[in-house]
Amino acid sequence: MQPLADLDSILENRIRLAVMAVLASGERAEFTSLRKLMGTTDGNLATHIAVLERAGYVQVKKSFLGKKPHTTYTASEKGRRAFARHVDALERVLRAGR
Repeated sequence: MQPLADLDSILENRIRLAVMAVLASGERAEFTSLRKLMGTTDGNLATHIAVLERAGYVQVKKSFLGKKPHTTYTASEKGRRAFARHVDALERVLRAGR
């Protein structure tokens, strides 16, 4: 089996990979927390999360805290499996390079 073939093209982007790394633990993360952690803009993060959402990797919950919008994300089961496969493929690439 070729490890590079097992890499998930959706997770090859560093922001999407980092978002999934945060969410893969099963915890919920708020948009503002993710934005600060990723060091990116609202628009950039929203674009990457939209890709993850279209792939079925994240679930989005939108609500209001008072009058302010509040958005949280969790990894779906599909997303956790995809992340685990991607990490496994990265580990195989590393082992192959030794």
